[in-house]
Amino acid sequence: MFKKFTRDDIHSRSNVKSSIQRTLKTKLVNQYPQLEPVIDELIPKKSQVEVIKCEDKIQLYAVNGEVLFFQQFDELIPSLKLVHKFPEAYPTVQVDRGAIKFVLSGANIMCPGLTSPGAKLPDAPGFEKDSVVIINAENKDSALAIGRLLMSTEDIKSINKGHGVELIHHLGDPLWNFSIE
Repeated sequence: MFKKFTRDDIHSRSNVKSSIQRTLKTKLVNQYPQLEPVIDELIPKKSQVEVIKCEDKIQLYAVNGEVLFFQQFDELIPSLKLVHKFPEAYPTVQVDRGAIKFVLSGANIMCPGLTSPGAKLPDAPGFEKDSVVIINAENKDSALAIGRLLMSTEDIKSINKGHGVELIHHLGDPLWNFSIE
């Protein structure tokens, strides 16, 4: 999604009213319930939240100058900077060591990279198709990407062929390197 993102993709920037900030907080907590204890730390009451409208109906939300999450259509998706602050709050899968260089170059994740030794998928019931997941890597502490499941985790385990996760955002991509100023 952010492979070719540049400043030219930005259409407008504006501050968000406090009523919309409250709506954003509620929406984030509904999507990621484990953020509830820290939501006021993420978006403090007197903070300046800015919405940056971009191409393809993407909206970036920056809190005090740092992009913490973005939205395409209705779903709020955390940026990796937010994930690194609160890694335990999101659904997570793990790829094996062999997949790391491909993920960091922006490639979608193949099912065998999620089912081989060193990789981890959640136990049943798992995650449904189209769920947003955080991608960790074998023997690494921090998340390296965010993606959307192209099939449920149960199907990934049983079929074990083809693309399992479509990459949305990864370390080193233009969103990771984006700064407000």
